[in-house]
Amino acid sequence: MKKIAIVGTGYVGLVTGTCFAELGNDVTCVDIDSVKVQRMKAGQVPIYEPGLEDLFTRNIAAERLRFTTDLADAVSDAEVIFLALPTPPGEDGSADLSYVLGVADDLGPLLKQYAVVVDKSTVPVGTAEKVRERISKKAAVAFDVVSNPEFLREGVAVDDFMKPDRVVIGAGSKRAAQVMTELYEPITDEEHPLLLMNERSAEVTKYAANSFLATKITFINQIANLCERVGADVESVRMGVGSDPRIGYKFLYPGIGYGGSCFPKDVLALIHTADEYDYQLELLQTVVAHNRDQPEVFIEKIKRYFGGDVAGKKFALWGLAFKPDTDDIREAPAILIIEALTAAGAQIVAYDPEATANMQRRFADNDQLRFANDEFEALDGADALIIATEWKQFAGVSFDQIKARLAQPVVFDGRNLFELESAKQAGVYYESVGRPVVKP
Repeated sequence: MKKIAIVGTGYVGLVTGTCFAELGNDVTCVDIDSVKVQRMKAGQVPIYEPGLEDLFTRNIAAERLRFTTDLADAVSDAEVIFLALPTPPGEDGSADLSYVLGVADDLGPLLKQYAVVVDKSTVPVGTAEKVRERISKKAAVAFDVVSNPEFLREGVAVDDFMKPDRVVIGAGSKRAAQVMTELYEPITDEEHPLLLMNERSAEVTKYAANSFLATKITFINQIANLCERVGADVESVRMGVGSDPRIGYKFLYPGIGYGGSCFPKDVLALIHTADEYDYQLELLQTVVAHNRDQPEVFIEKIKRYFGGDVAGKKFALWGLAFKPDTDDIREAPAILIIEALTAAGAQIVAYDPEATANMQRRFADNDQLRFANDEFEALDGADALIIATEWKQFAGVSFDQIKARLAQPVVFDGRNLFELESAKQAGVYYESVGRPVVKP
């Protein structure tokens, strides 16, 4: 058992702290938001993540998981201090390190014994050195700074932590490497390896991994757009390509672009880092440009069907989160769809199993957008259904059920949720991504 402090209780910090507590460690999470801290002390999980609430509740009851607003209290006897703080993108794509470096400035005089300070946030090359420099200005004891990037996927984050594909540790000292190896020992083995490297390599690894996955999504989206022009079916192409073990099926699903808190900002940050070192990552520049345009391609399909004029039309919108099994709407394609169609005079009735509250706050001043209590209510009297997130419960709805509630049997599917044959049999106009249009 180790005493751990987690600075920041956002998505990464809360999942990391809760899971380390589940492994038997003594974890204190610190956050500046006193209201949020009080809610967590009362057993309320501030984010939606499958499987997290049970672990959260159990470890609070076992007194292995605590919350505070007092940084000094959290780190006073901690052996490992995780910095899980926001690194939002600036206008030039660079990662804003003000939160990370601000806490680093505060940590120096608070350290009472040797500790390993861990950059858990996704940070650019050289951040570990900057953190070390900031802490050392006021530190009176020995410490180490390591990079330990997270690879948690929203919706399956608990499993990703407990059964990791790999754990990456960037450490410049043997002492720090040993501490981190011991910390992760309960969940690492030959199948779930711990990879030791230097700090800069670990920092690049996270950005490179996310950028590669974003590139893979972009590739299949471009192939999908080509398939529409040449009369091919991207689902067949995807199966043919993904069956090659060198390529695989993961992240090879066409759609309306990637979103969330990681891919958009991480690709931009890696491009910015390359620019700083006088190198152009032209491939990733294309990835960014295409992902920005992909939702627009989908929106144009909708407008084209209605003769270029959607004013006065009513649309049902299924899905608001950037992906299923999360309430995260950051960079969600649904935002662009809402903005474009309501700006053109359309009305939208939206539904999402988890992200509705977040989207209500995002569009609090948009009178042309309202929210339904379920997917069926959203359909009532709409001129078309738009699918923006592939929640499993949507796939269980039949075209007959959809058709019965819509004013017109028209569906625009941005996630290829349904089979073409089902649309044909139901007599529904069905336009998806990279597949032939089904016309009744």
